[in-house]
Amino acid sequence: MNEIFFLVEEAIEGGYNARAIGEAIFTEGDTLDELKTNIRDAVQCHFDEAHLPKIIRLHLVREEIITV
Repeated sequence: MNEIFFLVEEAIEGGYNARAIGEAIFTEGDTLDELKTNIRDAVQCHFDEAHLPKIIRLHLVREEIITV
């Protein structure tokens, strides 16, 4: 595997949640910097050295409601 994708969303209670697409990896962080560190750690724990992705892509989703 050359790269792995994460869907990143703002958590209702604050901070951020990240879920890998196609892999059973989930992590969270209070800030984006903390989240990135936690994602790196989770990916390194999930894969052995031979299968470790070289690129981690984050897709940030932000939901907003606009009233008319």
